[in-house]
Amino acid sequence: MLMPKRVKFRRVQRGRLKGKASRGNTVTNGSYGLVALEPAWITANQIEAARIAMTRHIKRGGKVWIKIFPDKPITEKPAETRMGSGKGSPEYWVAVVKPGRVMFEMDGVAPDVAKEAMRLAGHKLPIKTKFVMKEQEA
Repeated sequence: MLMPKRVKFRRVQRGRLKGKASRGNTVTNGSYGLVALEPAWITANQIEAARIAMTRHIKRGGKVWIKIFPDKPITEKPAETRMGSGKGSPEYWVAVVKPGRVMFEMDGVAPDVAKEAMRLAGHKLPIKTKFVMKEQEA
């Protein structure tokens, strides 16, 4: 799974998911991209599942870029624990994704193959997504 090697603080506050993506909202590396249409926390497991779905479909041809990284730790308290006694321990990592963010990019394959691979990857994610090409960016 993706996670940072080290962080400055073990626990962070939840924050808010308002506004549109101001950075990372254009296709830069590849020819095709998968754009988020809703705000969400995307877990490291979901990113990995989407990556595997894409690379399996393109049969190791072409190249895939993952443009999001899970750098936010999400804490959970143990089950059946009483309230209080501090914040829970970090359980998993998420990437904060806002609408318009290009999450995955792909190059070196035919457009129809890329579209199908991105569709399969989108099904692994908890948000609505859109397939875009470099010419007509979202």
